Amino acid sequence: MERSAAVEAVFEPVAPPTTFEETVERLGTAIRLGLLPAGSRLPPERDLAGELHISRSTLRQALTTLVQSGHLVSRRGRSGGTFVTENPPLAGAEVGSPLPAAAWAVLDARVAVEAGAVILACERAEPDDLERLTGLVEKMSDAADFDEYRRADMRFHVGVAEAARSPRLVADMTEVQGEMSALIARIAHPEQVLARSNAQHGRIVALLGRGEPARAVKLMRDHIEGTEHILAGLI
Repeated sequence: MERSAAVEAVFEPVAPPTTFEETVERLGTAIRLGLLPAGSRLPPERDLAGELHISRSTLRQALTTLVQSGHLVSRRGRSGGTFVTENPPLAGAEVGSPLPAAAWAVLDARVAVEAGAVILACERAEPDDLERLTGLVEKMSDAADFDEYRRADMRFHVGVAEAARSPRLVADMTEVQGEMSALIARIAHPEQVLARSNAQHGRIVALLGRGEPARAVKLMRDHIEGTEHILAGLI
């Protein structure tokens, strides 16, 4: 199809490190705003991956997420491909800002709480703390469903605050994780998203154990930013 300047922007290269999450946000938002209209066909996988400057495996993960969320549908056969659904989710009144202000307030609060917890946990975590966090990473890896995964996920982030030895941070983390659950419940949870997120959990524990606050905060920020991209694209 002929592309407007707005549609061309949808297919500009995606920047790392959150290529998967940003691809979901980019395509999901374009569908919600009507830039990719109902029934329209996406470019072939090879071409689309090339335009976005991402691997085909990353693109497949993003497309799978958007299929599960009801934005896209895959069809096989000679006339097959990946299409925008006939009744895709549409953006609300705040065009250009799919997430409401209240949701962004929760996400901002999470950044502040998680970053502070990570810094102090790098200074104060004991071997028992790291062992508990590692056990939670394993629980998420073995989770039979999303509910089981999410319970361990919340416990992990509260556990980081506990390792910081700050009762105030534990209370704040518990509150913000509860608010996050209300947002996360509104989107799909494909296995690829959970596996990628949990791999970051494992690396965070390793950085806490080595006492590397700068790298741990950067990774936690990437971890949170990934969730932000997914939410912005799908809600």
